[in-house]
Amino acid sequence: MRATFHLLIAVVFFTSCKEEKIIEQVDFKTKYMFSSEIESQLAKDTVSWKYQIAASQYATKGDYKNAMNQWDIAMGIKRKGFTEDRVDSINQKYTKVNANDYILEQAEKNQVIIINEAHHNSFHRSFTKSLLKQLYDLGYKNLGLEALSYKDDLDSLNNIRKYPIQKTGYYTKDPQFGNLIREALEIGYTLFPYETKNEEANGKPREIDQAKNIQKAIEAKPNEKFLIHCGYDHALEGNYDYWEKAMAGRLTEYTGIDPLTINQVKYSQQSTSEYNFPLLNALDIKESSVIIDKKGKPLKHKKGDAWSDIAIFHPTSTYINNRPDWLFKNGNQNVTINLEKIQIEFPIMVLAFKEGENINMAVPIDITEVKSSKETCNLGLKKGTYTIVITNGNESLKFKQPVD
Repeated sequence: MRATFHLLIAVVFFTSCKEEKIIEQVDFKTKYMFSSEIESQLAKDTVSWKYQIAASQYATKGDYKNAMNQWDIAMGIKRKGFTEDRVDSINQKYTKVNANDYILEQAEKNQVIIINEAHHNSFHRSFTKSLLKQLYDLGYKNLGLEALSYKDDLDSLNNIRKYPIQKTGYYTKDPQFGNLIREALEIGYTLFPYETKNEEANGKPREIDQAKNIQKAIEAKPNEKFLIHCGYDHALEGNYDYWEKAMAGRLTEYTGIDPLTINQVKYSQQSTSEYNFPLLNALDIKESSVIIDKKGKPLKHKKGDAWSDIAIFHPTSTYINNRPDWLFKNGNQNVTINLEKIQIEFPIMVLAFKEGENINMAVPIDITEVKSSKETCNLGLKKGTYTIVITNGNESLKFKQPVD
């Protein structure tokens, strides 16, 4: 845990663009890790999954590029692309349609939607967030999150506090996951956890527990619709070798409901385009898409005898000052934080909190690390007023930042 402890004593003024800002020293503590700490831990760790851990740690601190890099190191990905003739054949075989539009069209016919994520890929959380309002308008009032911890005061989360804190979960510390939760609560969703409470349960017992917990939530509201956000293979229907059935398959077994299952993981971008799944590159994806064959059927994600109904193809990110372009879309502005006159030793972490939220408890709206005062600091923020906290692990400062 990183911590800084200072009295609120110094008040400094500097001019930025249109207005004068007041900077205060502040007591602040955070568990977010600097890149140097992650790298140091990587150098010391001997476990085979250390790069997967690092990928999640980078994702949690808003470093999408390094999260992608570490995951590819962990997986040892090597792929060969398609020939030009094969690429032409694929594009003649399939039609690309907007993923949001297609999912919403299918959502009207279903009671339960299950969508997955890779735990190192923050964009998957952002995409699920993009669906929330329109799904709510279609009757999806309940959001089940695998990552939601029972340690949080869930009644307060849903009805009083209305924002995620550090106890809300492990993966929910990622600002993009936190924003998914915030938006769901603002829209009016009821959030519920469904992870097994048995910390020893894994494999088949875990899938059973998850499905039974979701079953209880559905049986309590039999006339309502449910959106379930899970990790990786939990969204598989049918028979699955490792667990006999994954959570989605068990849910059908226990409830008789055939969910709409959506896979975001299979065809997601890697750290470089040469590591991408060849089909993603062949299709030249410009927006999140579902691909439809000549019979009007969507391409599924298949894994042995198991499947998810829809495979989503997301576009490969481009970067603006080392931050992914999608961070500045869907209502977010690219906000430059002026650091030139900040009197603090670099590197620093810059965290944006929604005004009124407890900065020592809340999950930030966005985070980025800046190594020197000459670097540009960009945050993805909606209109509103934010508390910007700057820390180097020993000293912390804060000021207000309006976004018009």
